[in-house]
Amino acid sequence: MTNPYQPLAPARVEFDARGTPRSPVYDDVYHTGSGAFGQAEHVFLRGNRLPSRWRGRSRFTVCETGFGLGRNFLALWQAWRTDPHRCARLHVVSFEAHPFSRDDLAEILLPGLPLELATRGRALAAQWPPLLPGLHRLEFDAGALTLTLAFGPVRKLARQIDAGVDAYFLDGFSPAKNPEMWTPELFGQLVRLANQGATAASWCCASRVRKELADAGFLVDKAPGFGSKREMMVAELRPSLGRRCSAGNTQEPVLVVGGGIAGAGVAHCLGLRGHDVLVADPVFDQGRGASQRGHLAAALTPLISRDDNARARLTRAGVASAMRRWAEFTGPARPVRCGTLELALSDDDERDRLDTLAFLAFPPDWARWVRRDEACSMAGVSVAAGGVFFADGQLVRPEPLIEALLDDERITCAARRVDRIERDDCGAWRAMDRMGMEIGRAPVMVLANASQARKLLASTPYLDGAMRVASMEDIAGQVSYFDAGENLDARVVIGGNGYWLPAVEGLAVAGGTYAMDARQPAVTALGHREIAGKVAGMLGLDAQRLFQRLSRDRPGWAGQRAVAAGRLPVVGRVPGAPGLWAACGYGSRGLTWSALAGDIIAAGLDGEPMPLERDLLGAIAPA
Repeated sequence: MTNPYQPLAPARVEFDARGTPRSPVYDDVYHTGSGAFGQAEHVFLRGNRLPSRWRGRSRFTVCETGFGLGRNFLALWQAWRTDPHRCARLHVVSFEAHPFSRDDLAEILLPGLPLELATRGRALAAQWPPLLPGLHRLEFDAGALTLTLAFGPVRKLARQIDAGVDAYFLDGFSPAKNPEMWTPELFGQLVRLANQGATAASWCCASRVRKELADAGFLVDKAPGFGSKREMMVAELRPSLGRRCSAGNTQEPVLVVGGGIAGAGVAHCLGLRGHDVLVADPVFDQGRGASQRGHLAAALTPLISRDDNARARLTRAGVASAMRRWAEFTGPARPVRCGTLELALSDDDERDRLDTLAFLAFPPDWARWVRRDEACSMAGVSVAAGGVFFADGQLVRPEPLIEALLDDERITCAARRVDRIERDDCGAWRAMDRMGMEIGRAPVMVLANASQARKLLASTPYLDGAMRVASMEDIAGQVSYFDAGENLDARVVIGGNGYWLPAVEGLAVAGGTYAMDARQPAVTALGHREIAGKVAGMLGLDAQRLFQRLSRDRPGWAGQRAVAAGRLPVVGRVPGAPGLWAACGYGSRGLTWSALAGDIIAAGLDGEPMPLERDLLGAIAPA
């Protein structure tokens, strides 16, 4: 993670005399004047022998080197959706150094679409992400079609993609206008990603490009071009190169140990993809959501750092995953996107936040500075300072959320404690209780039981290879519940030196505390006073008066957190243990990592493009 941060430069567009969109940055058109969809069908679909090559496959992955206005993607989607013999799942990875804003994309793309593509074009515009650097996962057709957008320079992001690609759409601006899209280094990355038998096609047929693509490992040829262009380029990976890719069904059953927010998030993502999942946790004796019983509400909020470090990028990805995965829920299980106001409680903090926002150049509809008067109006309560407003901040009800995550016919909950795990002679993972009785077995096991994962691994040969699991320690903490009343019922999540949440059932949840040496989590008067002191400073209140508003009937909730080295989650394959995964060490951001970890594990099991950059996957790996 040594790459210096580069703000995104959004696309700008002009139109020539024929109405063809062109980039003033590269002085080149986004598509030929003969028609974008005719070009997509002739060059990219026919050039890659689609749709015939995806037939009979459980999955197929396409990589496009320049997304542009998305017309190639829409043509591909249309061809796949209308093919009765299509593969079960289609994955698309697309790079874009200069993405359009959502409004510009809709304004330019939608009016010119053929009738049969209009619905899909509107669906694309509706899901279009904010202009933030890195990877963005979009899903269509109930998740059967995924689009992973890589926003930023291709020279940087091509090294960060983890995918097995079957077909390439080589579609940047011309080599003379945008040479970065046609380099030997990029072609080398395309070979790294390619599955055996991968193909490529491009309108570009320049001799240098053909030679460098051949030097990288492709067998390159010419084919009749489209429109006024006489020739185009087609290619196929040399038979000795490429990843082995199983075309069959990979939806193996999975055994998840742990029924809290980590285990429920993993089980939910696996169930969505058709896996049968057994989740084991003794807490299920008290109900599916019992691990968070009494925890009235919590916040889910991204964060920023001037260098856009791993933690900031991971929280951004985690919040986006949660929004995508949990928006389907109804009632109290569905998070409320109310926004988060992170206060700057000192002059130095204010200067730092303002400098950071200016340097990052994030879109203001995602994160922006608000002065104190606007912050008070936005929050609906008095606050002590201005701060950064995150539009994607959410209020979450943990107990009903977990219940909804586990409410799937493919998920079975077992109220059993796992005391030992082992891998049998057939390669399956077995979970046993303290009497040695088998609770369940499956080809894949996920340890999502916080610090207990360390204890289970300690009885196997694999703990030494999973140092971040071994490093985990327990930290207890509590939250306090205050009678909100009219004057303290915030409309947004308020953060700073602690946090104050919009009222739920008349109570405002405030937090939190950290007890490094506590053997068991407990709600204490000392903890209440600590929290009241933190929140009073944020809201400009007297701490003693606030303490007097502590709820008598439901004063608070306490829980335990498992924290790993670096305070990042532990998510990934356990080294040396085929089929064994970890999803633990979430610390105080369990909600942030829950859906993201589930998507990472499901992508790894099902051969999807990873939803996260390789350096971030390395930062959270168990090793």
